[in-house]
Amino acid sequence: MSHPVSPLAPAHLPILPAIPGVRLATAEAGIRYKGRTDVLLALLDPGTEVAGVFTRSRCPSAPVEWCRERLPGGQARALVVNSGNANAFTGLKGREAVALTAGIAAEAAACRPEEVFLASTGVIGEPLDARKFAGVLDRCAAGATPDAWPDAARAIMTTDTCPKLATRRVRIGDVEVTLNGIAKGAGMIAPDMATMLAFVFTDAAVAAPALGAMLARGTETSFNCVTVDGDTSTSDTLLLFATGRAGNVRVERADDPAAEPFRRALDELLVELAQLVARDGEGARKFVTVEIEGAESDRSAHRIAMSVANSPLVKTAIAGEDANWGRVVMAVGKAGEPADRDRLAIWFGDVRVAAEGARDPGYDEAAATAAMKKDEIRLKVDLGIGPGRARVWTCDLTKAYVEINGDYRS
Repeated sequence: MSHPVSPLAPAHLPILPAIPGVRLATAEAGIRYKGRTDVLLALLDPGTEVAGVFTRSRCPSAPVEWCRERLPGGQARALVVNSGNANAFTGLKGREAVALTAGIAAEAAACRPEEVFLASTGVIGEPLDARKFAGVLDRCAAGATPDAWPDAARAIMTTDTCPKLATRRVRIGDVEVTLNGIAKGAGMIAPDMATMLAFVFTDAAVAAPALGAMLARGTETSFNCVTVDGDTSTSDTLLLFATGRAGNVRVERADDPAAEPFRRALDELLVELAQLVARDGEGARKFVTVEIEGAESDRSAHRIAMSVANSPLVKTAIAGEDANWGRVVMAVGKAGEPADRDRLAIWFGDVRVAAEGARDPGYDEAAATAAMKKDEIRLKVDLGIGPGRARVWTCDLTKAYVEINGDYRS
């Protein structure tokens, strides 16, 4: 399945440096796609620590269950990701497939199956033939290199139109450490934990519990603040691997002051990846930042922001470049959070279109239309009742979204 590259995609891919202790390889296993890579193997040095967050869907995929059960061990030696088949809603066959995949990968990586982490993305409800990994993962292990980041990001794509990569370099004490991240996601995006598939690698020495606390916090202001269509995936997985090869004094606690630059860099990297997902939303032509202020609390503001960002009527108005503030009022009102109609103020870009519960007296149709024609739109709402604030990212909803998803399984 191939789609035109999103007009919101970055003009250039960032160059990701090697991460000591991480080697990557991709291959074509024929899971679903023809003539493209569909499997990623990441090999991790002994001593690599891991943390993760996963979907809260009550119908999780078999790989999500596998990872959850092994995460308390805190150690990882390999990551296997396939595209084209989510291995979700596959019952006993799905569990057998993850066990077989982990066994094949463990042999290729010379580790225990319990040290192998798995993720799958693609069609739900179709059994995954894990026998296709036999031989493929051996060849991947033999040819793995430290610089195959663009290939890795491409191999995990489904309806994505562009690979998603980000990198940061910071210091822990006097030691420089690197973080690299890749992600996939374009549809079925409404996170309730992390979102889609995302994998972050670092050479920093950080204990698994500290990694987990940092990742959970970073997720709340990044992946949990992005939505494309309001649908939470069965397969959402975000994993963070730390090889410890940088040589810094090992961070044991998430609140260690020495780790503050690392925490900030991780937060920034997660936000960048989350925004890349919204920019590549299926059929998207507009990248939208929804800002809510003046709510009763931050939690309330977030719920209102997601109500606005997930509204098909708001999103189609944005697609049609229509400054229809009435739809925003609707989305605020249906969120079920405290609001006062007569205090609402709404902006599209820098243009205030509504104030004190009515159309702004100085409303300028031409200025509002000009704001809506931009590729990037800021939609702000001030409820005027409290200190609560939130910011989320989404995209518009176009005919192409329907076309992509109408043809997805066929």
